[in-house]
Amino acid sequence: MKSGCFVMKCGGSTLAALPDTFFLDLKKLQDEGMIPVIVHGGGPAISDTLGKLGIETEFVNGLRKTNEAVLDVVEMVLSGQINKQIVRKVMQFGAKAIGLSGVDGHLIEAKPVANAAEVGLVGEVTNVNAAIIEAVVQMGYMPVIAPVGIGEGAQRYNINADTAAGAVASHLGVERMIVVTDVPGIMKNVDGEKKVLPVVTVAEIERMIESGDIYGGMIPKVRAAMECIQGKVSEVVIVSGTEPEVLSKVLRGDSIGTRIQR
Repeated sequence: MKSGCFVMKCGGSTLAALPDTFFLDLKKLQDEGMIPVIVHGGGPAISDTLGKLGIETEFVNGLRKTNEAVLDVVEMVLSGQINKQIVRKVMQFGAKAIGLSGVDGHLIEAKPVANAAEVGLVGEVTNVNAAIIEAVVQMGYMPVIAPVGIGEGAQRYNINADTAAGAVASHLGVERMIVVTDVPGIMKNVDGEKKVLPVVTVAEIERMIESGDIYGGMIPKVRAAMECIQGKVSEVVIVSGTEPEVLSKVLRGDSIGTRIQR
């Protein structure tokens, strides 16, 4: 993969709430030849649409139980609604973007997860067709990828966005991935004051979850970030998208957010 490229994962609801400065930073990076590859989620919007359509849904160990009816909505919301919202927003600020689904050109190939009997049509990534992403980047466009996978017999699969992002980063040969959230990093109480931890290892995070230092809504965020550490990816940086020029700062090596290391 060309060096002027990095992978960024962001939730659909987080992206929608990001300030204009974030998208101006994306445009600046693209102009400088550092082209972001964006992998996005969209859990809240999927739940909202399922609710409106009266389709029941449940979660098993953090994965949405998925049948064909749920999958229709997942694909519609991720590949249709959210993917195009992000592309429009990026282009609004003068940057160039192309929206892709993992189904397009067998971009994200998948097979059923080990506990498919419990969760249904949820996929585990078996391959990422990196050549498609590389071709889009070579043309000067920012790929925006919806995490729907495709498997044997053209069967679609619902892929966890963090798992998909980690697989994309690994197949592109990227060592560091940026996870953009609504928090400044992993926080810990130090002398009665909440402070951002600059660097933590996966083992330290597990201990902090056990001790209660990491709790509530932060647990799924850090577990999601850890999901991204796979293959060639050795470091994941959790940052807040509201921090001005946050991506530029991470790429410059500034001390910002929390770096999770193997």
